[in-house]
Amino acid sequence: MADAAAPRLGCLIMAAGNASRFGENKLFAVYRGKTLLELALLAVPPQLFARVTVVSQYEPALGLAQQYGFEAILNREPELGVSRTIALGTQAMLDCDAILYMVADQPLLQPNSVCAVAERWLREPDMICGAAHNGVRGNPCIFPKAFFPELLALSGDTGGSRVIRRHEDRLRLVEIPPEELYDCDTRSALDALKAEASNS
Repeated sequence: MADAAAPRLGCLIMAAGNASRFGENKLFAVYRGKTLLELALLAVPPQLFARVTVVSQYEPALGLAQQYGFEAILNREPELGVSRTIALGTQAMLDCDAILYMVADQPLLQPNSVCAVAERWLREPDMICGAAHNGVRGNPCIFPKAFFPELLALSGDTGGSRVIRRHEDRLRLVEIPPEELYDCDTRSALDALKAEASNS
């Protein structure tokens, strides 16, 4: 885990959604022999983080998180939207100086890119730092502690983008390869990724 003398950075993997657009539990959809959730867990460089927390409504997801040595929190109210997942994870890591928020449906995301976002934040720890390509922000994204109250005040299916829109001047973008920002929100998106992999 992270050096105790360094700022305490937490990592929240948000894996609680109903995946209604996907048509099934996308966390356990498979890409190149691994589930999307496991690929997300593998993208976490644990040495960077004081704490890594996975929030999910699914017991198997929490069990997998624990196998990786990560903290696991059950979201009993996923119908409240992504804001509930953010609140549960943020509340659990209030002792951190900042939290990196990750989604669990970017199967091409690599640890080096997560490291790059964290390293950018360490240079300006008062800033929000997000992965991006050609100026278009994606995930993951780091929010310093000063923004925790606004994140905790979110409601419904509203995420950190709402907070960022209020503080565009505090946002720093970190360029990562475009394919790593690709999210499999739908079954067709995952199928397209599989087709591209088989043709390469």
